[in-house]
Amino acid sequence: MDFVRLDRADTVVTATRSLSPDSEVERIAIRSAIPSGHKVATQAMAAGDPVRKYAQIIGYASCDILPGDHVHTHNVAFRNTDTDYEFSTDLRAVAPAATQDYFMGYRRENGTVGTRNYLAIVTSVNCSATAARMIADHFTADVLAEYPNVDGVAAFVHGTGCGMADSGDGFEALQRVMWGYAKHPNHAGVLMVGLGCEMNQIDWLLEAYGLKHSETFQTMNIQKVAGLRQTVELGIAKIKAMLPIANQARREQCPASDLMVALQCGGSDAWSGVTANPALGYACDLLTAQGATGVLAETPEIYGAEHLLTRRAVTPAVGERLLGLIKWWEDYTARNNGSMDNNPSPGNKAGGLTTILEKSLGAAAKGGTSPLTGVYKYAEPVRSRGFTFMDSPGYDPASVTGQIAGGCNLVCFTTGRGSAFGSKPAPTIKVATNSEMAKRMSEDMDIDAGEILSKGVSVEQKGREIYEMFLRVASGEVTKSEAQGLGDYEFVPWQIGAVM
Repeated sequence: MDFVRLDRADTVVTATRSLSPDSEVERIAIRSAIPSGHKVATQAMAAGDPVRKYAQIIGYASCDILPGDHVHTHNVAFRNTDTDYEFSTDLRAVAPAATQDYFMGYRRENGTVGTRNYLAIVTSVNCSATAARMIADHFTADVLAEYPNVDGVAAFVHGTGCGMADSGDGFEALQRVMWGYAKHPNHAGVLMVGLGCEMNQIDWLLEAYGLKHSETFQTMNIQKVAGLRQTVELGIAKIKAMLPIANQARREQCPASDLMVALQCGGSDAWSGVTANPALGYACDLLTAQGATGVLAETPEIYGAEHLLTRRAVTPAVGERLLGLIKWWEDYTARNNGSMDNNPSPGNKAGGLTTILEKSLGAAAKGGTSPLTGVYKYAEPVRSRGFTFMDSPGYDPASVTGQIAGGCNLVCFTTGRGSAFGSKPAPTIKVATNSEMAKRMSEDMDIDAGEILSKGVSVEQKGREIYEMFLRVASGEVTKSEAQGLGDYEFVPWQIGAVM
């Protein structure tokens, strides 16, 4: 098959290979060369007419379009969404799984369950980033060989923490990130390192979130310790003292309901919404059937598909909370002289995605069909089970940082153009949308969802494969991003507000 039609109501089809002008789709002559993954008009559209894919509007013809034309950025315009929203009208009951699945995880004293066993060094401000990295760099593989149950010592450093207001969205988001990493179940111990005079005071965090010092939770700042060198030496000593305690942790059988998976996509292409994202959506439904949690994010990348999610909200209040995020983002982009259609990226467009509406419809498929049980602020603890949503930018490192802070102990990341993303302390599983890229980047891709097109594998089969990998990775199987050492530079708290 040279093309894919996703719905009878669509006005375009998608080419599965590069098509020349002497080709045909649905007995329509191609009028110009069509790259693989790009759209072909199957009916005439006058300027201003809607362009439909997934049986949804993905844009409007900016000029007359003839059957057989290449449909892309040169002849499709974006408009802000104007939708009559429905709430809780598409609720599909989640049938409990016939059998309880398990994985081998680390059960912590507070009842949460980790999939990895790290020691973390978390900074309050960029000024302490070098000290944190120096402390972490001391703990090489040779040093850690004596502690086989410890996955590593990771430094979580960032570029903010000062030059910001001491209240408001930005400050609160950073504090939630720090609290989330301090309490994350994939951490056996945490050392927080500050400078001392920064706006983002560690003591304020301890007071606000009730964090207490212990053998496995320590804090310090450079000014009080008396300089960088002594801070690094003291930090190394503190981590050394935590290592024997962390090494005592042992994996034990835990129900799949203890999994919380971040649902992510990046470097998307036209096949993201056809192969990998629907397959991940099916895996998300398998999670919810086990009583586990899937967390969709990237608010700008559900723009134009939010009406499909409000219909799945368990209550109108949940749906309204999602719409509140959409309105915030419309205002946020407008006051910064931007547009919601600044996304897709150049790589997305080269892969066949034309507008944010088209990208969002494919991205939302990662959430499967289960009811939407909760909507959360960036880095807010995710309390509800099932399919949930977290506010975040579409920028992958910032988005995943928020999801991990919210409690995600695994990350699943679909990509069509190819991604070298990885994360700590929650490992990333990468799913390719097309077999060509999966083969070309075989050292980076864990699963080839392109087989849905290249080999006729069903979405359900591929979704089951993804879900089963969740259980294996949660039990300790190393992902390809982990094997290559990714995750040390992908901690990026979302900076909101003025830098002063």
